[in-house]
Amino acid sequence: MTRNVAFTLLLTLAASSFAQAPKGPPAAAPPPPRVFVATARIETLDEPKSFVGTVTPLRKSVVGSAASGRVEEYLVNEGDFVKKGAPIAHLRRGIIGAEKKAAEAELEVRKAALLEMENSRADEIAQARAQLAIAEANQTFQHGRAERAKQLLNAITKEALEEAVSHEQQAEATRNNAAAVLRLLTGNTWEQKHEQWKARIAVQEAEVERLSEQFQRHTMFAPFDGWVTAEFTEVGQWMMQGDHAAEIAELGNVDVEIAVLEDYATKLTPGVMGNVEITALRGQRFVGKVAIINPQADARARTFPVKVRVENVVDERGPLLKAGMFARVTLPVGEAKPLPFVPKDAIAIGGRSPVVYVVDTTAGKSSVRPVPVTLGVAQGQWVSVGVGEIKAGDVLVVEGNERLRPGQDVRAEAINISFP
Repeated sequence: MTRNVAFTLLLTLAASSFAQAPKGPPAAAPPPPRVFVATARIETLDEPKSFVGTVTPLRKSVVGSAASGRVEEYLVNEGDFVKKGAPIAHLRRGIIGAEKKAAEAELEVRKAALLEMENSRADEIAQARAQLAIAEANQTFQHGRAERAKQLLNAITKEALEEAVSHEQQAEATRNNAAAVLRLLTGNTWEQKHEQWKARIAVQEAEVERLSEQFQRHTMFAPFDGWVTAEFTEVGQWMMQGDHAAEIAELGNVDVEIAVLEDYATKLTPGVMGNVEITALRGQRFVGKVAIINPQADARARTFPVKVRVENVVDERGPLLKAGMFARVTLPVGEAKPLPFVPKDAIAIGGRSPVVYVVDTTAGKSSVRPVPVTLGVAQGQWVSVGVGEIKAGDVLVVEGNERLRPGQDVRAEAINISFP
């Protein structure tokens, strides 16, 4: 009990001492965040008009089989991404593969024979010259022996004379044979044989190329980078030449197909920039460029097909813009009129509608005010907004607007953004 009373008194004294201690100056408030700003402007351009359209692949290909056979391997599934040249399916290739290996082996044999012929030529020529020298020496010896036998006709038998003459004839034939061998190695005949072997190799190379082409035809490859959008076969199925294996769509860039009235089509040229809004992506906007204007109109609707090209966003989930999505494209094709323009970096997207932060300065203090805007056409680093939403001369935050709050004080620093 005594111990508890003492502890209580100690806490009371400590609290009293803390309450009577002098207080220091209040902590200084942090300075307002620094932002970079640019000034809105008015430019006279064609009034933007909106058109509805559909996202389509930049390219689409139905990959078919170049040969007949049974599917041995099917390597893709719908939704898979494939690189250009990647195999999609293999037909059975056992027999054609064996023929290809045999042709390649025969080619190596012919190349080795030609190489041996070329490398041994110098030794064969030296050997032929030595044999010719031996044959010539033997011919000289036998000729002298035969001449001596003729001079001693009365002193030797007829058989001995005939033997000497025969040896002379054999030596001459041996010498002629050695000379012929040397001519074959050093004259045009060797060159002709050399060309013949080269021709044999060329023929075999063509055969290997033919069989390699046949072997490749038993595999279907992706014609470009893209996504598999359809499967048409499976392992074990028999395919005839020309049968479909898979459909590949290129979605790294996509086209938005729209129908433009003839009154507006005359004001369009390839390269015109416009905004593309995707409804399924909560109104997310992209910048597109007119790529193709079909000169043939739809006779009933009096509209021209136009393709607006957009760079897609691809991540681990695949392409953000998918074929068949509904899109709205805004292009400058109306009557010329003054339009307010703001820098693209001033637009904050993420809420229910795009906003820009306008900097108001009063009594030397600057604060921000959010203004919802309706986006129009793009011009370089600038984009038009709805008439009346922003005035010329409004100061807009272009850097540092990610975490601003309405009415927040800021320190503004101006930067210059050139207009095309």
